[in-house]
Amino acid sequence: MKMKRVFVRMLVSMLLLAMIVPLSAFAQKKMTITLWTKEGEGEEGLGGETIYGEIVNLTKKFSQTHPGVEFEVVSYGVEDLRQNFQSAAFAGAGPDLLWTVSDHAGPFEAMKLIKPVDEVFDKAYIDKFVKPGIEAVELGGKVWGVPLNVGNHLMLIYNKNLIANPPKDTDELIKVGMELTKDLDGDGKPDQYGLVYNLNEPFFFAPWLGGFGGWPLDGTEPTLNTPAMVNALQFVQDLKFKHKIVPMECDYDAADSLFKEGKAAMIVNGDWSLSSYLTDEVKKKVDLGIARIPKVTETGLWPSPMTSGIYFMFPEYVSDDKIEVIKDFVEYVCSEEVQLMFLEAHMRLPALEEALTNPLVTNDPIIKGSSDQMVVGKPMPTVPEMRAAWDAIRPNQEAVMAGKAKPEDAAKAMQEACENLIREMKK
Repeated sequence: MKMKRVFVRMLVSMLLLAMIVPLSAFAQKKMTITLWTKEGEGEEGLGGETIYGEIVNLTKKFSQTHPGVEFEVVSYGVEDLRQNFQSAAFAGAGPDLLWTVSDHAGPFEAMKLIKPVDEVFDKAYIDKFVKPGIEAVELGGKVWGVPLNVGNHLMLIYNKNLIANPPKDTDELIKVGMELTKDLDGDGKPDQYGLVYNLNEPFFFAPWLGGFGGWPLDGTEPTLNTPAMVNALQFVQDLKFKHKIVPMECDYDAADSLFKEGKAAMIVNGDWSLSSYLTDEVKKKVDLGIARIPKVTETGLWPSPMTSGIYFMFPEYVSDDKIEVIKDFVEYVCSEEVQLMFLEAHMRLPALEEALTNPLVTNDPIIKGSSDQMVVGKPMPTVPEMRAAWDAIRPNQEAVMAGKAKPEDAAKAMQEACENLIREMKK
């Protein structure tokens, strides 16, 4: 028995040594992973934490199991992240990992700033994600991002305290919108609106363009000077100046505030906003409902919000030793457990095929409403030409919404500007 106990002790000691030696060797190799994210430090989720805060917490948990690895998490707005990464990457001084949107894949791939995901992960791992999530970042037969969440789409969000059932088409939207836009204090100005949204942002205009049968690009060719564009611009201009169911001035923050304060019956906003409308404070004034953006009566088509998602992307210049650690971190954050955490706390649809079948998705009316809207959306083009389209649409859309340009003139100007920008891009 004594000899047996000695043998067991020796065996345990050998096992512990086997575990400690590689851990110590790894711990001696210290590294800092710089992660740039488009997630801000603003809105809190249902658990009281911002997504930026969740990211920091995830890096800390990962570091506990990977001694010597530390993270620097830097937050930028979407456009600042794109511009800053392009500048930094060309100088060889950019981040080690990106947490960003799908439409960055096009310009980053064209400039050869990111690695194909196929070079980092095998096909079996990539196949675990839903097809729309992968297809959104496929270019030239390769995949350029690992999806964290799918969707990132707009939808009609309404307050059941003000409107029991959402409008089914645009005729009904205008009718109930006019009824719900009210001057409650008699000062001659509306205090409550039927509909609010970010009036001058092209991303928020895109669903209406799709509903009128148009789209910004056909492949890589701009399709902006079309009857669909003219009709869509006329429609949104009429919502403001003819039907007067939206505010005269309304950006993202103004629309968001009006809805949270119970001063707007409906808002067009994205899946990222849902958790902020379900906090205890907001629920005092808002009984949340989700529906599709109403069908365009004139065409019989559903508005098609752009769908994409949030992705990890890998800078081309990152060293092999860091890539191995980054790969482990990506697998951790993209695990079913973490994806469902983001779903519960921030209402973001998971990208893993297996996670989307979880009862947390299938049994929740808010999540089901978001999914129902996503299925009539269209993937956001990831080609570099989409950047030219955005830049061409924005100033002309603003002119229409300011009443300073006719829709047909704006559509023509958009097309010309986009063609010029693409030519400049290809020089």
